Amino acid sequence: MREEFGSLAAYFWKWEPTPDQRPDVCDYANLRQLGKTEISTAISKDLKKRGWSFVGPTTVYAFMQAMGMVNDHLEGCCCRDVVEAKREALERPVKA
Repeated sequence: MREEFGSLAAYFWKWEPTPDQRPDVCDYANLRQLGKTEISTAISKDLKKRGWSFVGPTTVYAFMQAMGMVNDHLEGCCCRDVVEAKREALERPVKA
């Protein structure tokens, strides 16, 4: 994967959801539906084709949250704006 994408980070960041792929409002009702997404399902399928295991869509989505690819703190949460500012400041690998 390093040869193909430059790094494992570059592989994952190429999947970063665009704003139109995220809910307009991050509320409890929307979050209940985000245990897995079309993108986490696509990443899961791609990783499985590459020989990875234990990478189902829900696990991949949890990883997307943990690495800062998505910010699922509820609107009004004291952490949301802080996390979003840090997420936006991340230096992402160049998308191929």
